[in-house]
Amino acid sequence: MTDIQIGLGGLALLFVLIAMRLPIGLVMIGVSFGGLYLLAGWNVAWSSLGLLPFNFAASWVLSAVPMFLLLGFLCHHAKLTEGLFRAARVWLQGLPGGLAIASVLGSAGFAAVSGSSIACSATMGRIAVPEMTKAGYDPELATGTVAVAGTIGALIPPSVIMLIFAVIAQVPVTDLFIAGITAGLLTALGYIAVIWIRVALNPALAPRSGERLPVRERIVMTRDSWPIALIMLGVFTGLFGGAFTATEAGAIGAFLATIVALAKGTLSPRVFLMAISDTVLTTSTMIIIGVGATVLTRFLVFSGAGDYLSDLVIATTSNPVIIMLGLVVLYLFLGLFLEPVGAMLLTLPLVLPIIGEANFDLVWFGIILTKLLEIGMVTPPVGMNVFVIKSVVGPLVTTSQIFRGIGWFLLMDLFVLGLLIAFPDLVLFPLKLIDG
Repeated sequence: MTDIQIGLGGLALLFVLIAMRLPIGLVMIGVSFGGLYLLAGWNVAWSSLGLLPFNFAASWVLSAVPMFLLLGFLCHHAKLTEGLFRAARVWLQGLPGGLAIASVLGSAGFAAVSGSSIACSATMGRIAVPEMTKAGYDPELATGTVAVAGTIGALIPPSVIMLIFAVIAQVPVTDLFIAGITAGLLTALGYIAVIWIRVALNPALAPRSGERLPVRERIVMTRDSWPIALIMLGVFTGLFGGAFTATEAGAIGAFLATIVALAKGTLSPRVFLMAISDTVLTTSTMIIIGVGATVLTRFLVFSGAGDYLSDLVIATTSNPVIIMLGLVVLYLFLGLFLEPVGAMLLTLPLVLPIIGEANFDLVWFGIILTKLLEIGMVTPPVGMNVFVIKSVVGPLVTTSQIFRGIGWFLLMDLFVLGLLIAFPDLVLFPLKLIDG
C-alpha cells in the first residue's frame, strides 16, 4: 500500500468506528497511532503520542476553556441566571408569545457568561419551561424555543467552540468573540420573529397574560438580574477595553461569579464542588478529542492524505460558492450524528487547507462553522439540546414533540446562516469598526 492509501484507509476506518458510536477522541488517537506505526514505525508513533498531546494541552489560549466553563457552571448551579428570565418576563409578558421571547432574551444574556450551548439550555429549561406551561403555552412551542435558544450560548462570546477553533486555526480569540456578537444577536432576533409570527397566526399557542404590573414593580423585579449584569460588565469591559486578554477573561469571570454568588448567599460547598466537577468532566472530554485531532493531523501530514483530498476538492472546483455549499452540507450532515467539538476537530485538519486555498477569511469561517455546529445541536437524531430539555422537563413532553417544536426555528437558522454567508460584512464589520 502507498502512504496515501494508508491515510485514506485510516480515514475510512475512523468514520466506520465513529458510526459504531465509539468515543470519538479515543478513536482518533487509536487510528492515527496505528497509521503512524504503519507509515514510519514504532518510534515515530510513540514519540507523536508523547509530544503532540502535551503541545496541544499546554496551549496558553486553551487554558481559557476550563475557566469559561467554570464561569458558566458557577452561574448555573448558584442560580445567578434566574433573574434574567424574570426581568425579561415582566417587560414582555403582554406581547404575543412574551414568555417565549423572554426565554430567548434570557438565553442570550446567559450566553454572555456561559459559552456552552448545553448549559444554556439546561438553565433556561429549568426556569422558563415551567413558567410557560403554567401560562398555558403549547408544550412544543415552549420546549422547542428553549432548546434552540440554547444554541445562542456558543455564538455570543465567550464561546468554548470559538476558543478551540482559535487554537487549531491560529486566529485571534478576541476577533472571533467580537465577530460572534452579530451572529448571536441575529440568531436571537430570528427566533423572536418566529415566535411573534407563529403566535400572531395562532394565538392559542401562547395565551396572553392579563397581568399588568406597574412600571415601578417591573423596575424592582429587574434588579434581580444584577448578578449576571455585573459579571458581564466586568468581563466585557475588561476584555474589549484591553485591560486583560481573552485567555485571562475566563479566570476573571469565574472569580467574579464566585464573589457574586457568595454575596447572594447561593454558593455553598456542594454547589462549588458541582461546578468544579462539571468543569473537569467537560474539559477532560474536550482535551481528549483535541489531542485526537492533533494526532490525526500528524497522521494525515505523514501519509499525504490530507493534501491529496484538499487538492482533489480544489481540482474539482475552485468556485468558492460551491466549496462553501459543500462545507455547509458536510457540517449539517455531521451535526446529525456528532457533538459539535468532535465534528469540528475531526474535520478541521482536512477543511483548513481548503479554506486557505479558497481565500476565505478565517474569522468569518469560524463564525459560520460555529453556527453550523450549533444547528447540529438541535437536529435529530442526536440533537443534544433536545435531550437536555427532555431530561429537565421529564414526562411533560415527548422527545418527538420537542423535535417538532424546533422545526420553524430550524428554518430561521438556515435563513440566518444564508445571510451570514452571503454578506460576510455582517460578521466582520465590528472588527472593521474597531480597526479603523
